[in-house]
Amino acid sequence: MGNITITVDATAAAWARRAAGRQGKSVSRFIGELLTEHMEREAGYQAAMRRFFADSPVQFDADCPRPTRESLHERAGLR
Repeated sequence: MGNITITVDATAAAWARRAAGRQGKSVSRFIGELLTEHMEREAGYQAAMRRFFADSPVQFDADCPRPTRESLHERAGLR
C-alpha cells in the first residue's frame, strides 16, 4: 500500500464522506477502491481495444455483391 495526498473542493469532500459512511468505510478506503475500480475498468477497455485491432479486417469477395444497407438493417416485424 502507498499513501497519497489529494486536494478536493469542499463539496466533493462532503460527498466522499457521506458515500463512504453509507458503505461503512473510511474515506481513504472508499477513494482507494474507486481508484482501483477505475484502473481495472480502463485496463479492461485497453485490452479489448488491443484484441479488436489485432484482428484483420473482413475482406469481401470481389465477385460477390455486397449487402445493401436496407438488407442489413431489415426489421420485417416493423414494416
